[in-house]
Amino acid sequence: MKRPELPNLLGTLLILLYPLLIWSAHGRIEPRMLALLLLAIASVRLLTSRLSRNYRWTGLAALALAAPALYWNALLPLKLYPVAISAGMLALFGYSLIKPPSMIERLARLHDPDLQPFAVAYTRRVTQVWCVFFAVNGSIALATAIWASPAAWSMYTGVIAYAAMGVLFAGEYLVRLYVRRQHHA
Repeated sequence: MKRPELPNLLGTLLILLYPLLIWSAHGRIEPRMLALLLLAIASVRLLTSRLSRNYRWTGLAALALAAPALYWNALLPLKLYPVAISAGMLALFGYSLIKPPSMIERLARLHDPDLQPFAVAYTRRVTQVWCVFFAVNGSIALATAIWASPAAWSMYTGVIAYAAMGVLFAGEYLVRLYVRRQHHA
C-alpha cells in the first residue's frame, strides 16, 4: 500500500482542525489573516493532491470563501466552509443516485467488483442515508455559522459533526454485517 504524501496529510489534518483553528483565533487574529490560512490550505491541497476532479471542488470552495473574507475582513465566509463541504458532498452523492452507480456502490466495487443485486440495493440505500446526513449536517453548520457563537459553531463543526459521522460509519458497518448474514445464511 502506498504511503500518503506529507503535504496531503498536513492539508487533511488542517482541514479537520479548521473549525478549532477558527474558534481559537476568533478575537485574537483578524479574519483576513485566517482567510490567508484557508488560502494556503486550499492552495497546498490543489497543488499537491492527486484527488480526482470530483473532489477538487473542496479546494475551489475554500478559495471562493477566502476571497470575500479577505476583502471584507469578515469571519462569516470562513465559517461557511463546512457548509460548502456538506453541500458539495450532498451534490456528489445525490447526483450518483440520479446517474448510477451510487457513490457507495462505486466504493464497494473497489473491494468487490461483482456485487450481488441485494448489495447494489443496499449501497443505494446507504448513499441515500449519507445524502440525508449531508443535508442535515450542512443545515446545522449553516445555522450555527449565522446565529450561534463562534464557540458553538466550532463545537458543532469541529466535534459533534465528526462524532455523528463516526456513529453513522459504525452503525452502517453493523447493519452491513447483519445484511450480509441475512443474505448468506
